[in-house]
Amino acid sequence: MKPRKITECVSFLGAQDFDRRLFDELIPLPDGTSYNAYVVKGSEKTALIDTVDPPKLAVLMNQLNGVEKLDYLIVQHVEQDHSGSVPAVLNRYPNATVITTPKARPMLVDHLHVNPERIPTVADGETISLGNETLEFIHAPWVHWPETMLTYLREEKILFTCDFFGAHLATTELYATDKARVYEAAKRYYAEIMMPFRAMISKHLKRLDDYEIAMIAPSHGPVYDDPAFILGAYRHWVLDPPQNLVLIPYVSMHGSTQVMVDHLTASLVDRGISVKPFNLTVTDLGKLAEELVDASTIIFATPTVLAGPHPGVVSAAYLINALRPKLKYAGVIGSYGWGGKAPETVTGLVGTLKLDWFDPVMVKGLPGKEAFQALDRLAEAIAMRHQSLS
Repeated sequence: MKPRKITECVSFLGAQDFDRRLFDELIPLPDGTSYNAYVVKGSEKTALIDTVDPPKLAVLMNQLNGVEKLDYLIVQHVEQDHSGSVPAVLNRYPNATVITTPKARPMLVDHLHVNPERIPTVADGETISLGNETLEFIHAPWVHWPETMLTYLREEKILFTCDFFGAHLATTELYATDKARVYEAAKRYYAEIMMPFRAMISKHLKRLDDYEIAMIAPSHGPVYDDPAFILGAYRHWVLDPPQNLVLIPYVSMHGSTQVMVDHLTASLVDRGISVKPFNLTVTDLGKLAEELVDASTIIFATPTVLAGPHPGVVSAAYLINALRPKLKYAGVIGSYGWGGKAPETVTGLVGTLKLDWFDPVMVKGLPGKEAFQALDRLAEAIAMRHQSLS
């Protein structure tokens, strides 16, 4: 696609990656992704904000054909899907200067071998004039790397945010017009990438209250010409309490744990609780992460394998511990053949989360009447805890 104008001085560049299905060899991409870059042409100078993932370099270079002179290359984040094409852009524009944060400067040298003499740094709140346009730089560490910054184009009131407010979504739509689709993609993106940094993001959201924002231009997904849409979503995901929702990630090897999951699910629903079971052998872990944004309770359901939880449950617990959701309550149910310590192992795997644990329900062999009664008691205990939730 050719560059597309957002305003008279700002053009949307970058590449849509419709075919990519995995990010960082970890995160599923059911809707592909995009690598957005932006050209800002002032009356005196021109800046390029971010680049693209190196496999899409040819797309960016073709879009830059109309840019004869580049004064500044703004690097908001050093991760290679945004900065990986920086060396090629600098080679094409030998007089361009890289603008980034003091923390990003050595990272650009280490990751991409950029000549440090081409990388002056900017302080938080510092500005650069392009003539009739002014770029203000806002340091935003831990969104989601320590060197991240945002760029605010004062005269146009456009906030360029790189990964912040992003969405892994390949689309030919310039703006976030399909709000339902964008909301889900942005929520998934937040859950997988931003949720571990909720505390820092909360502070950055508060700081942005001081800015008049007409558009938000991230480096993944479409542009928000209605910034209240994504700002409101982030405030809900970051600041609001968890909801009346129970997640049950599980594995069942011979059917016993599946019977327990089915019974507990029905018992919770009968008590007015929303429940979402996730069979970890077929689950898209990104979808599980997305649901963690709102959940209050998680119940791990596992058969016992060599005295411990199933490896699939171990992997899910490790991921959940790393994502640091707003969960309040947790428990373990499952089955065993002769013994084991599955509940103790699962509890230790999510040790960084401050959780109130229910008594485990572990059954030898196939569950029967006593097991179902224990699961009903667990459902009742969860319902009591959820009484104050919406």
